Amino acid sequence: MATVVFVHAHPDDEASQTSGSMARAASEGHRVVLVVATNGDHGDVPDDLADGETVVHRRRAEAAASNAVIGTHHVAWLDYADSGMTGWAQNDHELSFTRADTEEAAQKLAAILREEGADVVVGYDWHGGYGHPDHVKVHAVTKRAAEIAGTRRYLESSMNRSAMIRSHQAAVAAGLDVGDWDPSAPMDDGNPLGSPEEELHWACDVSEFLEVKRSALKAHASQSDARGMLEMPEEWFAQGFSWEHYIEPGRPDGMVTGWFLGEETVG
Repeated sequence: MATVVFVHAHPDDEASQTSGSMARAASEGHRVVLVVATNGDHGDVPDDLADGETVVHRRRAEAAASNAVIGTHHVAWLDYADSGMTGWAQNDHELSFTRADTEEAAQKLAAILREEGADVVVGYDWHGGYGHPDHVKVHAVTKRAAEIAGTRRYLESSMNRSAMIRSHQAAVAAGLDVGDWDPSAPMDDGNPLGSPEEELHWACDVSEFLEVKRSALKAHASQSDARGMLEMPEEWFAQGFSWEHYIEPGRPDGMVTGWFLGEETVG
C-alpha cells in the first residue's frame, strides 16, 4: 500500500477535482493525505456565520466534513492567505500564497511529505488547470517539494480539455443551451481550461465514487461554486465527474485509461 498526498489550493478544491481518486485510493487501503495551501479566507461569506465565527473557521469545518466523507486520513494546512483571482487586490497581500517564497513554501510541504513518508504526491498542471494564481503556485511549490523530499512519484491533476471540447460541440449540435460555457475560451490567466488529451498520461475511472463526490461537494455548502456543480443535471454531473485526469512527468507520451495506483505502478 502507498501513502498518497494530494495538494490543493483552497478548501473545496479537493471535492471538485480529485475526491474520486482520493476515495478510490482510500477504499483500496492506501493512506490518503490532503494538504491545503490556503485558508480560503476570500471565499463566499455565508449568511449564517455564528458570533465569532469567521469564513476561515467555516471553511476548515467544511473541509473536515468533506474529507471525512472521502475517507482522507489526515488534512494538513500550509496556512497562507487566499490570493483571489488574477488582478484582485488580494494578490498583493503580504501573506498571500502567490507572494510566498516558493522555496520556503516548498520546504514546508516537503516536511509534510517526509513526515508522512509519501510515496506519491499530486499537485496541479503548469497553469493550475484554469490559471488561478493560487493554483499556479501549487504547481510550482508541489513540484519543488517533491524534489526536496525525494518523493518517488509526482503527478499533476488536470482536466481533459479535448473531451470537454467534444462534449461542448455535441451539446451545441444537439441544440442544448450551454450558456457562455466554452472550454476553448481563455480562463483566468488567458489560457484555456485543463490540458489537451495528448499531454495527459492517466484517465482514471472514478464513476463508482460519484456519490462520494456529491457528498464532498455538499459539505462545502457555503461556497457557490460547489452549490453550482450540485445543480447540474444528473447526466451532466456524471459526464463531467466520472473521470479524473493526471499528467505524470517522465512517463512515455500517451494517455492510459487505467489507475495510477494499480499494482503495476505501486511498490
